[in-house]
Amino acid sequence: MGFVDYYFWMGSEWTLIGADRLEAVALRHGVKIRYYPIDLPIVCARTGGALPAEWPRERQAYRVADLKRWCARLGLPLNPTPKYLWRDVHLASRLVVAAIRLGLDTYSIYRAILQAQWCEDQDISDEATLRSILHELRLDDDQLIRDASSPTAKQIFTEYTERAIAAGVFDVPTYALRGELFHGQDRLEFLDEALSEARAMRDISSPSRDFNPQTT
Repeated sequence: MGFVDYYFWMGSEWTLIGADRLEAVALRHGVKIRYYPIDLPIVCARTGGALPAEWPRERQAYRVADLKRWCARLGLPLNPTPKYLWRDVHLASRLVVAAIRLGLDTYSIYRAILQAQWCEDQDISDEATLRSILHELRLDDDQLIRDASSPTAKQIFTEYTERAIAAGVFDVPTYALRGELFHGQDRLEFLDEALSEARAMRDISSPSRDFNPQTT
């Protein structure tokens, strides 16, 4: 079985827009997704980028227009300017780290958190909000919050971010297959094609042997 490395930020609307389609692509090709929530502000600072909140007015306006187009195409009820826009998502990110370490359904958890922010106007920087989301998923919020707050989760979150930078990631969402990067949910078609080619050639790479907390 092959792997797609998936780098994403829990403050990203584009991560939510691509979430379902990425899962469909992986299922279609029988590959596993390795999830890497990362600290995008650090990535931007290290790679010469800027967060959406720092963009000039013209880019901000285009972002909203483009989001509306994609939401209409995909039937997503996403709000481009939710009430709690671009808040601190460190705890939410580390909750995903904890979910990975516990072997939980990472996709359902990170998608539910993003859905709460971008579609339901909830504040995902608030611990009570995150607990409510976990309750709705019938998960142990006490354990997950405790694990997400641990030094181990914080260290792994840092390592995921460093891994992303080392791989050449500069923005999210980014998908990596055999070292080739596909940046943006609008590049999922190219990832799909690359997986088809690799599958035909029986040349999907084996898992890397470097440190991977997701398997420990």
